[in-house]
Amino acid sequence: MIKIRELYFEYPKSDFKLSIPELDIKGGAKAAVIGPSGYGKTTFLNLLSGINTPQEGKIEIDSRNIGSLSDSERRSFRISKIGFVFQNFELVEYLTILDNILLPYRINPLLKLTGDVSSRAVELAEQMGLGDKLKRNVTKLSQGEMQRVAICRALLNEPKLLLADEPTGNLDPKNKEITIQALFDYAEQNESTLVTVTHDHGLLGGFDTVIDLAVYAN
Repeated sequence: MIKIRELYFEYPKSDFKLSIPELDIKGGAKAAVIGPSGYGKTTFLNLLSGINTPQEGKIEIDSRNIGSLSDSERRSFRISKIGFVFQNFELVEYLTILDNILLPYRINPLLKLTGDVSSRAVELAEQMGLGDKLKRNVTKLSQGEMQRVAICRALLNEPKLLLADEPTGNLDPKNKEITIQALFDYAEQNESTLVTVTHDHGLLGGFDTVIDLAVYAN
C-alpha cells in the first residue's frame, strides 16, 4: 500500500530534516507513528497525503507516485482515496454535526452527494453515538464528540488509506477507547490501511507496526 524510497524533506529556513531511505507499510496494516515533539510526525502524514511533497525520493500510495502528480492531481487523489482525521478537527463552527460530516461532498466537485452518501453519514454518526445530535451545532459538543464528528467525515468516502493525527490526544479514557476502537474497526472491516500518529504508548499494542520517526528526523 505505502512504499517510500530515499525520501528527503526539509522546510525552507529550518533546521528540520526528514530522511527515510526505505519504508513499507502493507495494505490493511495498522501502523502507529511515534517520536518526540518536533520530529516530523504531522509532516509525515502530510507527505503521505500529498499536502507536502519531498525534495527527493519517492512515495507510492497504492502504486501511485504521489510526488509525480500535479497539485490538482494530488488533491483529487487525496479526496478520493484518503481519509484524514486532523489533530485540530478542522470542523466548521457554524455548521451542524451532519453538515460537517457531509462537508467534503458539498465543496468538492469530485464527490457526488447522493441519498446513499447522506444515509451513510447518518449511519456513521449513529455508530459513533451521535445519532441523536445531528442537528446540533458543533460548538455545543465536547472534545470527544468533536473528534468523533471528524472521524465520521474522514470515513464517509470509504477511504483505503486512513490517516489520523493524534486522534486520542487530550481525550478522557472512555473517549480515547471509543475513538481508537472506531479507527481499528473501520480498518479491519474494510481492509483499509491505518496510519496513526500517537504519543500514547499505551495504545501501541493494538497496532501491527510502530514507526519511530526519531530514527529518521534530525
